[in-house]
Amino acid sequence: MDSNKIIGEKIKNVREMKNISVEEMAERSGLSEDQIIRIEGNEDFPSLAPLIKIARVLGVRLGTFLDDQQELGPVICRHESLKCQEGIGFTNNAVTKHKYMSYHALSSDKSGRHMEPFIIDVKPAKTADFIFSTHEGEEFIYVIEGMIEINYGKNTYILNEGDSIYYDSIVAHHVHAGDNKPAKILGVVYTPY
Repeated sequence: MDSNKIIGEKIKNVREMKNISVEEMAERSGLSEDQIIRIEGNEDFPSLAPLIKIARVLGVRLGTFLDDQQELGPVICRHESLKCQEGIGFTNNAVTKHKYMSYHALSSDKSGRHMEPFIIDVKPAKTADFIFSTHEGEEFIYVIEGMIEINYGKNTYILNEGDSIYYDSIVAHHVHAGDNKPAKILGVVYTPY
């Protein structure tokens, strides 16, 4: 099954288990009812910001939607492992289906984690009309290949291979390929819960 479809189903299952209506979820998360219905119905592939807002409303870790296992000890993700290579695609806009980032989880088996590390394949954006993201927490990005442009507040940062950035996610931000060519990054997202 497509990883994105699993995410939508998990969100709906947790929401229904906690007896939270779509209307209440929309009100508490700041997302529209239509957007939540599209996410749960696997019509949209949301970016991390809406997922983080949904996780906060439901009182669960972001990883609840991304993982399957409950490993209490250390988790090793080998390069050749299929689990490390499965990608979850997110769009830069909840109403489009162009997946511009594919996330490869590096710790989906770790129970109780507070950080979400990913290898992220960044495709060139089809538009420069970016929708900025804001959410609680922090992010760390290390560029493995290519060039990344990060709009952060009123500033723009260009990162090349080997560069990194660490920032507060509450400031409006957007990450995309800087030279309109594919790139690869290590991204670590921390969200308090």
